[in-house]
Amino acid sequence: MMITVLAVPDLFDSGLSAVLDVLATANALREDVATSVPPFDVTVAGTEASVRTGHGLRLATRPLTDLRIVPDLVVMPAVGCGLKSSRQVVDIVRNHPVLAHVTALHIAGSALAAACTGTFFLAEAGVLDGRLATTSWWLGPAFRRRYTAVRLDESQTLARDGRVTTAGAAFAHIDLALSIVAQESPALADLVARYLLIGDRPSQAIFAVPSHLAAADPTMTAFERWVRGHVAEPLQISRAAAAIGVSERTLQRNTAAVLGMSPTDFVHEIRLGEATFLLRTTNQTVDAIAAAVGYQNTSTLRALVRRRRGTTLSALRQIRPGHRSPGGEPSSALADAGPARWCRGVEDDRGYAAECDDQQGRPQHDP
Repeated sequence: MMITVLAVPDLFDSGLSAVLDVLATANALREDVATSVPPFDVTVAGTEASVRTGHGLRLATRPLTDLRIVPDLVVMPAVGCGLKSSRQVVDIVRNHPVLAHVTALHIAGSALAAACTGTFFLAEAGVLDGRLATTSWWLGPAFRRRYTAVRLDESQTLARDGRVTTAGAAFAHIDLALSIVAQESPALADLVARYLLIGDRPSQAIFAVPSHLAAADPTMTAFERWVRGHVAEPLQISRAAAAIGVSERTLQRNTAAVLGMSPTDFVHEIRLGEATFLLRTTNQTVDAIAAAVGYQNTSTLRALVRRRRGTTLSALRQIRPGHRSPGGEPSSALADAGPARWCRGVEDDRGYAAECDDQQGRPQHDP
C-alpha cells in the first residue's frame, strides 16, 4: 500500500511521528500475522523541499510534483504545536498551496485521511462536502460555522465516509494510523495496538470542555453560565432563554449552529461534567451526586453516562477521595478528604455499586 504523508510548515510533530511509527511497527510485525498483508510504503511529501515543524525541527520532504505514481492513500497530519485559535487555523488553511494537490490526488484515485487541524485542509479543499466527518472537539464550533456542507460529528474519535477518514483531537493521529492498518488487516492492527499499548477511544465526548465550546458564541456563553448556576434545578429551556434575553427558538437555533446539538443535550453535557468531577473528588453517594446535578433518579445519570460517555459510574469513580494506591496507602493529595477507604467498582443488575472496606476493615456498600 503506497501512502503519502503530507508535511506542511508548523506541522504537529507528534502527529507526524505517531502516523509514521504506527505504520513502521505494522511493517515490522507484518510477517507475524500473514505474509499476504502488503507492506506500507510511506513517503513524506510536501510543496517544499523541506519544512520546519512546530517544534522547529527541519524535515526533508519529497516534492509533491515529483510523485510519479498516485498513492493509494494521502494522510494530512495536524498543524501547530500549541492550542491555536480557530481563527489561526482557518488563516493557515485558507488558500494553502497544498489544497490543490489534495483535490487533484483525490480525483486521481487517492483515499484521504486527516486528524485534528488536518481535517480543516480537507474541508477547505471541498473534499468533505456532503460527507460525515469529525475534527478536534474544541474546534467543532468553528469547523461547523465555516464548512456548513460537512456532516460534522465531533463526538467521534474516527469517522469514515467512503474513501475519506477523519480523526479527532491531536493524539487521535494514533487512532487514525491504526485504522489504516486495520483496513488491510484487523489482526495486524490488534497486534500493533498491543505492542504500542494503544487503548480504545471510540468517543471524544468524555474529554470535551463545555465552557470552551460555549465561548465561541456570546449567547452560548451566557447560556452555559446560567446552566451552571442552576444545575441542580429542573430543566426549563424556556426559563433559561428568558434569563439570558433571547427567545427559546433563538436559543435552539444558536445551540444547533454553534454546537451541533440541542439546548437540552448541552445541559446534559454540563451536568455530566459536574457529576464526573464530584464522583472523582468527593465521597458523596451516587444518589446525592445525581440530585446535585439535577437528576431526580440515579438511573437517569447512569443511562446518560453509558450512552454519552461509553462507560459506567464505577469506571468514572476509580479516582476518588480515600482511594488507596497499589501500595495500599491513601493518595496523599486526597488524604484530608475523609476516612480512607479501599473501594472497587462492581457492576450489578442495577448498573453500579461500590464495595468498600473502611479503615477498620468493615465491608460497606454505597448505593
